[in-house]
Amino acid sequence: MSKSTPQNLKNHGRLDPPYHMVLATVLLVNLVIVICFLVRHPNIFSAWLVILSIAIFIPAIRLRAYPLKVQDRVIRLEERLRLQTLAPTEWHTQIYRLTEDQLIGLRFAADDEVVVLAKLALEQNLNRKQIKERIRNWRPDDWRV
Repeated sequence: MSKSTPQNLKNHGRLDPPYHMVLATVLLVNLVIVICFLVRHPNIFSAWLVILSIAIFIPAIRLRAYPLKVQDRVIRLEERLRLQTLAPTEWHTQIYRLTEDQLIGLRFAADDEVVVLAKLALEQNLNRKQIKERIRNWRPDDWRV
């Protein structure tokens, strides 16, 4: 996404070309090649290559999942701190009722609407997508990996 395009609900997802395109393509092509090799030359070695090619997907998926989970924890903390700053004191106890999913959705809401959306999220049990759909003043998150 170019810096000149404002971030919104439709374009806020991130794609990392080296990871999502290059690595995924290489792993998939490798799997197809070793399966073809197994079909043409069935033996323990070619079967083992298929097993290894499938096993490589585990660290590749984890490589992406672990930092995203850490970012989600940081977002949860940031949003709770932001809500404590912006919400009335009597509402502070409600902040901890918000789920991680709701807090992650709220990160895109501007300061002038985040408290109202947080209250609405609790009252209507909104999920991340539903919260994002209700944001009028989108606050970009350009740091997300």
